[in-house]
Amino acid sequence: MLVGLIGVVSGLVWVIAPGLPSLLFYAPSLVAEGEVWRIVTWPLANTIWVVLTALILWYFGSELERLIGRLRMLWLIVGTWAGLTAASTLVSMLPVLNGSALAGLDLIEFAILLLWIAEYPKRPFFFGIPAWVFGAVIVGLQVLSMIAARAVGSLLSLVFSLIIVAVMARRFGLLSAYDWIPGQPAPRKPARTRTRHVPRAQARQDQRRASDREQLDALLDQINANGIQSLTDAQRRELMRLRDRLRRG
Repeated sequence: MLVGLIGVVSGLVWVIAPGLPSLLFYAPSLVAEGEVWRIVTWPLANTIWVVLTALILWYFGSELERLIGRLRMLWLIVGTWAGLTAASTLVSMLPVLNGSALAGLDLIEFAILLLWIAEYPKRPFFFGIPAWVFGAVIVGLQVLSMIAARAVGSLLSLVFSLIIVAVMARRFGLLSAYDWIPGQPAPRKPARTRTRHVPRAQARQDQRRASDREQLDALLDQINANGIQSLTDAQRRELMRLRDRLRRG
């Protein structure tokens, strides 16, 4: 949320000073000429359209933050910025190629969105399309547009960036299901909750509701993955019973 708000503020500043993004974006050639501040400032080179980017970043980033905690999420975002910068700089050092220019939160938001899709590949997305299909489409469109523009440097920067972000995300506790990614995934830390005295009857009721929710979630996951037709008659009756009991409280 904080990163998104900073991006929105920078977009509002653009309204007052339209030339500001041109002073903030990152290009290896300009840094080599002495404009070193661009290494840090390129995520702030936004226009007013950053509002949509910030909403996407907040929506999907918040769910990842709940998995790994605020501190790790902070370092993941900082590491994504550093990885994108390093990839662009590395490509610019190769003969004939130029590293891609970096400006705004779009690429950071793109990386966070792809991490969310990798964590929840079967989640229904727009029009019920599985998240992994949506991710494959947007990555494919990016790659095809770069190939069509003969932007080999931008394509290599994208590939190196995604590799760096994936390895780093695994080290912070994400992508644990992908054993082919180098690195040992860090254990996810459960959120801390305050302990309080609960009457025994209330505790039993809470335990029963938690069990009901787990069963309901399992049935809903089955529906999301295979459709409602995959439920047996007994499972359908159980689904209705759990729904009615949870509604009554």
